[in-house]
Parts: sequence; structure tokens; C-alpha cells
Amino acid sequence: MIVAACAGGGSAKFPAVAGSMPAGQSWAGVYYNPVYGYLHLIEKDGSLVGRWRRTDGSHWGELSGTADGNLMHFTWKEHTIGAVGPSGEARGSGVFSYKLPSNSDIAELDGQYALDDSSDIGQWHCVKQNNIPPDIDSVKGDNPDAPVGGHDKWQ
Repeated sequence: MIVAACAGGGSAKFPAVAGSMPAGQSWAGVYYNPVYGYLHLIEKDGSLVGRWRRTDGSHWGELSGTADGNLMHFTWKEHTIGAVGPSGEARGSGVFSYKLPSNSDIAELDGQYALDDSSDIGQWHCVKQNNIPPDIDSVKGDNPDAPVGGHDKWQ
């Protein structure tokens, strides 16, 4: 099950002010980070949901959140592939800021995240991949031999 949306619960860890979404842009898409791989993000039932699989194939995760303009607060859950029990799962919250750099048509997400019981903040920067439609069902964590992010057809 996708983690429930964060209703401002992460705002103390991640103080940020929402701005306007860049004209003609949408949160839905596929975003790439060299560590976290391809994040597939879609809009579903008034929320944003997504899944990713790390580029080294060691973990896969899912997130859910809500957007206010160019700011998205989310909760996440990441699973260690091959692990059994509670030690194989991490949970936390985070925030993404949607940006369209000047003189560019390639959108970016600047993000921060933290474990639920930690004050340590991690960075999660992603670049939107043009011409790749999001498909969260392509991200499978139960098969370690599945292509990372399901993108073998684009590589």
C-alpha cells in the first residue's frame, strides 16, 4: 500500500514556501537521480504517488504526497531488496520543489528527506526525463533481476 500523504507533518523539518507552478508544467513524469534511479510520479485521486528503484538495485521505494503550487510534501517508504521483517524497511518524510531553470525546458526537483525519527536531512535532486511516460507499475521491488526502473527499452 502507498504511504498516506503528509498533511504538513514534515513542515517543521522542511521549512519552505510554495510558489507558482511554472506555466505549462505538470508534476507527473519520470525523474532521474544517479543514486535513487528513476522516480515515476503520477497524479492519483487528488494526490501524487511515485515509485523508484535505486540504480544499484539494492532498494525500491514508494511515496505519496500533496502539492501546493511548486511544492510537494510527501511521506516515503523504502524497502531493502531481499530483506525480511521490519529491518528491511525505512520510512520518512520529505519535500520537493519543482523548478524550471531559466533558459531550459528541462524541469528539476530539488528535494530533501529524512527518516521519521531523525533530524538528519538528505538531499534528493532529480532531473525530469522528457519523452518517458511515468509507469509506476514498471518499478518492481520483488524481483532483483528486473531492469532498474523498468527502462531497459530506453537504454
